[in-house]
Amino acid sequence: MVTIKRYPNRKLYNTVARKYVTLEGVAELIRSGHEIEVFENESGEDLTALILTQIIYEQEKKKGGFLPRSVLQSLVQSGGETLNNLRSGLSYPLNLVSHVDDEIRRRVEGLVKGGEIALEDGQAMVQKLISNASEVLNREEGKTTDFFDRLKLLGVPSRSELDDLKRQIETLEAALSALTEAEDDGDELAE
Repeated sequence: MVTIKRYPNRKLYNTVARKYVTLEGVAELIRSGHEIEVFENESGEDLTALILTQIIYEQEKKKGGFLPRSVLQSLVQSGGETLNNLRSGLSYPLNLVSHVDDEIRRRVEGLVKGGEIALEDGQAMVQKLISNASEVLNREEGKTTDFFDRLKLLGVPSRSELDDLKRQIETLEAALSALTEAEDDGDELAE
């Protein structure tokens, strides 16, 4: 754990390396696998979440679209709940199997609650998906360390694939609406 102190002049001091660091330096520490904690030097207040948010903000400014707009809007709309879920999800990226299992359960529960599938079917689906996901990740353990490569192994679609799917759904919705309107017009003529 790397402890960083923030001084009143907003400078950040890495107590392990015994030198001042920038936000980019803190980001590099995180990317290299270090866990960090940031404290206000005078008060001892934990500023870790604030500094991590600043890093994300700076990356968004530099890269122009680092995070999809929908993710940012979702964070603002849902407030603390999504931020807490995101924090817990980002805290343990190496425990990917557990996170995937939790996400599978959560999504299937949503389908059951929404009445889209029966409880028994949902339970069977969870068991099958969890065993398949665990099997794939365990088999591939050590072959790749990249989080996104692991998601690909599980068949999680990329952003471009999701965008393509969204366009296809919109096209189908438009065609369905046109058919429904034509059917309604035909019913009116028959009367």
